[in-house]
Amino acid sequence: MKVINLGERSSVINSYMAQLRDVNIQGNRTLFRRNMQRIARAIAYEVSRTLDYSDKTITTPLGTKDVPTYDDRIVVGTVLRAGLAFHEGFLDTFDQADSAFVAAYREEGTRENIKIHVEYIAAPSLDGCTFLMVDPMLATGGSLELSYKAFLSHGTPKKLHICCAIAAQEGIDHLCRVFPDDDITLWVAAVDPVLNDDAYIVPGLGDAGDLSFGPKLPRH
Repeated sequence: MKVINLGERSSVINSYMAQLRDVNIQGNRTLFRRNMQRIARAIAYEVSRTLDYSDKTITTPLGTKDVPTYDDRIVVGTVLRAGLAFHEGFLDTFDQADSAFVAAYREEGTRENIKIHVEYIAAPSLDGCTFLMVDPMLATGGSLELSYKAFLSHGTPKKLHICCAIAAQEGIDHLCRVFPDDDITLWVAAVDPVLNDDAYIVPGLGDAGDLSFGPKLPRH
């Protein structure tokens, strides 16, 4: 798997990430979701440069013009609920894309005994598509792996792009083992070094779902 860390070079993405992380700003849920969308649009632009293009003849009010546009059939898939704002940013860029959703959650516990559950999936056919698996946070990589395997019940994509706002190095290493093929790309806006004992990214930014939509009651 090819890993592209967009945070390694100076760009406005780093400013968006700084606001996402800042405890003095995180209370503004609208801004938090907005920054997730901004990061998603920036990553989507980078992904767009890798697509297959061909000229299409466009009729204007005064004539015609050949314009190179992408040929890929794009499907954007995300994990509910934390990924919703991130997902919207990709749809802003790829406005003709189809969408896929999976509900996956992990039981609270230490990183050694975390269990991942997948409960719901809704997706179009993925056969032959360019699939963008978008999830704002990549911690252990377990939920993303199981979510992708669940999506495969709806077909096999031609290309896979995994897109995250923030990732722990442990999660990246896990995905590199799961997806060894060179034609799979992980795009990430920031990489943090470690996970704590509860498998949360450190220094990270907290819980993206709660910061986007408010705290939730614990599962019983």
